[in-house]
Parts: sequence; structure tokens; C-alpha cells
Amino acid sequence: MAKLRGLVLVGLLGAVLFTASPALALAGPVRPAVVTVSAAHVPAGPVPAQTTVEPGPVLDPAQTDKANSEKTKNKLIAGLLAVVLLAIVIWGRKIRSKRAKGS
Repeated sequence: MAKLRGLVLVGLLGAVLFTASPALALAGPVRPAVVTVSAAHVPAGPVPAQTTVEPGPVLDPAQTDKANSEKTKNKLIAGLLAVVLLAIVIWGRKIRSKRAKGS
């Protein structure tokens, strides 16, 4: 019975760690790096014309929510399969131990 309890605890711990969000692992705010350039490192030559930077992609909140829900669904399915496989292993060990005691 103690082995079964240990396996169940390990399974639950694995499920909790599997579903934990990696965003929670950040302890504090991320500090940006500071870069300085002195005038001595600037090449002496013609100055290039200023170019405009194109804006980045526009993220649609509806698509982001849909992607997050699909990811959550996939994690739940994987977790459920892990629990089913763990149950099969425990059941098989139980049957094997009963057969070993009988012979």
C-alpha cells in the first residue's frame, strides 16, 4: 500500500509540474541591458540616410486566446494519458505480485 501511495504522490507531483506555467518562474522584472557607444568608435564617412522601421506584427487577442486554449487542451489530454498509463502500470504490478505470492 505504501508503494501505491508513493506512486500516486509522484504522479500528482508530475501532473502539477507538467501543467505549471513557465511564466511563474520569473522572480522579478527583467532589466534591459544598457549599451553605450562613444564617438571614437563611429566611422568617419558619409552618414547613411535615416530609414523608417516597419512596425511588428499585430497580434489578435482572439487568436492568442484560441491558441492558449488549444495548448491547455493538449496539456490536459497528455496529463490524462499519463494518469491512465500510470494506472495500467500499477494494476499490472498488483497482478504480478499476486501471481508471485500464489506460486
